[in-house]
Amino acid sequence: MKIARIEPFLLSFPFADPIRLPFYGGERTIIKRDAMLIRVDTTAGIRGYAPGAGSERAYNAIRDVIAPFLEGHAVGDPDALRIKFENGPGRADRELLAAYGSVDIALWDIVAKMHGVPLSEVIGGRVRDRIGVYGSAGMYQTPERYAEEAAGIVARGFRAYKMRPGLGPDEDVRAAKQVRDAVGLGTDLMIDAHTWWRMGNRSYSPEIVARVAENMLDADPLWLEEPLPPDDHAGYAALKERDIVPLAAGEHEPDEEGFLDLIANEAVDYLQMDVCCQGGLALARRLFLAISRQNLKFAFHSWGTELEVLAAAHLGVCWPENVVEWLEFPCYSDGNRAGMYPFPPAREILKDPLIVDQGQLAVPREPGLGIEVNEAVIEKYPWIPGPWSYFRIDSPRRMFAVVGDHSVPSLEIKEREGDTVE
Repeated sequence: MKIARIEPFLLSFPFADPIRLPFYGGERTIIKRDAMLIRVDTTAGIRGYAPGAGSERAYNAIRDVIAPFLEGHAVGDPDALRIKFENGPGRADRELLAAYGSVDIALWDIVAKMHGVPLSEVIGGRVRDRIGVYGSAGMYQTPERYAEEAAGIVARGFRAYKMRPGLGPDEDVRAAKQVRDAVGLGTDLMIDAHTWWRMGNRSYSPEIVARVAENMLDADPLWLEEPLPPDDHAGYAALKERDIVPLAAGEHEPDEEGFLDLIANEAVDYLQMDVCCQGGLALARRLFLAISRQNLKFAFHSWGTELEVLAAAHLGVCWPENVVEWLEFPCYSDGNRAGMYPFPPAREILKDPLIVDQGQLAVPREPGLGIEVNEAVIEKYPWIPGPWSYFRIDSPRRMFAVVGDHSVPSLEIKEREGDTVE
């Protein structure tokens, strides 16, 4: 059985009006959300699927380099193909290797279907059937709105909630306490501080971060995520040494060496990684072993569609909970469903939605990914070129456009007097 064709499809969901989210030091404007669906066909008629990073850069890498390399190869051993690619076109090219990691998921989906077993059984072998998931929402809103949203996320079956405050030190603390009061002690609370390191001159210093963390202790957070710039590993190690609150980071690491540095120095308590855009299943499997040796824990980062959640879940159940503890489940609003802004392709990409019950996701036992992919999203949500969101920093005055699934500055915009983002 050979690979006949590889096709990436970019998807976009535009908002009727831009979503403006002010934070302490600036404003974020979101105009759309993007995603990618990858389809791999074989000469035997078996089709594999995978999520990909929602960016033109990833799309071009798959279409122009990865697809021509893989098409015509036998698909029996995806690991052998990956190593061949790493030693060939992907050598020393981080972006190509990251994009290949997504395609690799589709190859394993094909192998699992070929053998008539779940994806989890060919990438390690499951040791459990369920994985803990946390409802991820909460972006730059009032403390009262966070509390209302958290209660709604719990009502959807989650037993953990992640919020993203960015209101200023005192209001961030108040927001965390409001959420704790709303959900009670039976719900875990994750606090993602990724805005704090991009507030310009109002960004929190390490001492302010430590003070905020101490003041949040009454809210009993399970972890504090990315309270410092992602590349400041020494800063994370120093903050962890103070033993105020468990720390989480990793979703912005550019390569394996970065992850291994965080692990070796025990700079965080929870290491995070996105299988969709940071190296796929193979890198995650290598990291799990290193994490287990250091007695740390892993939590999947997932910020796209339910297809991405599903792929990560198959890998997660191959390891015990004391190593792979959490899987992020992005919660988008939908009618009466609590969550952040709407993003219907995230749910519609699967013909049957994923069901969360008492904070757990049961991983399907049908062949491959175990749930049928809904290709109707390809035509229903056509790609709209351009960035999906923008950050405006007030001091010093700067603006960044953001592409892909990670909210990191990718293009600085020279703003003119009176310019607005629409």
